[in-house]
Amino acid sequence: MASTMGQPSGAAAGGAAKPNKFSNAGAAAGGFIGAMGSTFVPPINVTVNRNTTTTLSQGRERPQAQSLLPEPDFTSPAQVRNYCNTLRAASITLAIEVAMAAEILKGVLAVVPDPDGRLGGSRMRAGRVARKLQKSADELRSAGVAAAATYAVFQQQYEEEINRVRHRARRPQTPRIDWTRQ
Repeated sequence: MASTMGQPSGAAAGGAAKPNKFSNAGAAAGGFIGAMGSTFVPPINVTVNRNTTTTLSQGRERPQAQSLLPEPDFTSPAQVRNYCNTLRAASITLAIEVAMAAEILKGVLAVVPDPDGRLGGSRMRAGRVARKLQKSADELRSAGVAAAATYAVFQQQYEEEINRVRHRARRPQTPRIDWTRQ
């Protein structure tokens, strides 16, 4: 059996022995960590302060609202295209996230026991609830498709005006080398 008493250096064989006060410190710390390991959660605080303002076209400032879409300022074909493309991309991204949420919700609710004790009753209830969220995902996907179709119809309906402006907006051709002048 190991002794917790240590001999001080330079002590005589018959001298008084002092206890080693650090010999059980590891065991005490290990016991504390083991006892608290599964219940100890360190406090974490995250604070984000972001104060931004956006200047409108008239020079007024308004608080920044986190929007997924650009301003609906349709003064050029490029802005119509940008709005429709941004709406399409946001709709498809949200549709994927909502579809994933529907599957997660279905999985979480499926483990809740059925109050009537029916076989498969909890999965049927979960499916009924998640079906509404899945329908939201389908509608978001449809909104993305409709946004892409909006720009296609815009191009068809205003093709003449777009081509008229596009012709004037072309860059002049780069000057060619005139080999006759030397």
